[in-house]
Amino acid sequence: MNVADGNRIAVLIPCYNEAQTIGKVISDYRRVLPEADIYVYDNNSTDNTAELALEAGAIVRYEYRQGKGNVIRSMFRDVDADCYLMIDGDDTYPAENAREMCDMVLSRKADMVIGDRLSSTYFEENKRRFHGMGNLLVRKCINTIWGRGARKPILDVMTGYRAFSHLFAKTFPVLSQGFEIETEMTIHALDKNLLVKSLPVEYRDRPSGSESKLNTYTDGVRVLLTIFNLYRDYRPLSFFGILAVWLCLASVILFVPVLLEYVKTGLVPRIPTLVVSAFVMLASLLSFMCGLLLDTTAKMNRKNFELYLNMMSAQMRHNDSA
Repeated sequence: MNVADGNRIAVLIPCYNEAQTIGKVISDYRRVLPEADIYVYDNNSTDNTAELALEAGAIVRYEYRQGKGNVIRSMFRDVDADCYLMIDGDDTYPAENAREMCDMVLSRKADMVIGDRLSSTYFEENKRRFHGMGNLLVRKCINTIWGRGARKPILDVMTGYRAFSHLFAKTFPVLSQGFEIETEMTIHALDKNLLVKSLPVEYRDRPSGSESKLNTYTDGVRVLLTIFNLYRDYRPLSFFGILAVWLCLASVILFVPVLLEYVKTGLVPRIPTLVVSAFVMLASLLSFMCGLLLDTTAKMNRKNFELYLNMMSAQMRHNDSA
């Protein structure tokens, strides 16, 4: 690794068929971060992306499991650095913000710095239908669920331009396989109370002839499912509590007419409705109990994560002093 002032910077570029732009991307980031090591992880490209990356001076490695999430998993496992700068190989993110993003991480002002496209030129530059609407929908969902309190709202969830601390990269459990990885990163940082900063960055559309690998509809559904699943896993009491409330209301709505009929006539003519109401109420109670039990597990996982962070921080301080 190259080391400048004792800090190691790794530029991570996941690539799939980016031969048209990869040489320029490497050159641009080499210019602004000359001390950094630049890694290109080729994800089964069918063009000469890997060869061009080698010619441009990058360290080329290969990930044979298809999907951006799989690539990021290997990057974080394999590469050791004090700061990780993740970018796309499609030349949509100018390099001018790279130094500031890395400095924010190295000065410990952030565990993750998000390159915020939506506050700058994204809506003018991006030509794909529904991408802007999808980005805003995902941002709204995450800020509603995880962004409450004094924390500043996340301005761009889907951006591929991010900087990470060593602590974040080595403690982030990558579960996603595809483009939902950025959503998972954001939710993980918010749930674990890691320090997140946003920095407005310019965005430019892909050059002519370069095609996006993101499927608007399929990957959009996967992102929303990721939010749903992580909400259930990280906030089970809230998730199952809301479900319990709705089931309870349904049970009451079914029961009230039966009760009124009984008060009026002393008869219960709608036995099936009464039975269904009782089962729905039972489901409500079970949902609430599941939420309580899973919430205890989730809190224990957070405690274990904090202890693991403390151990890693102590190990890092020991390595620095040595």
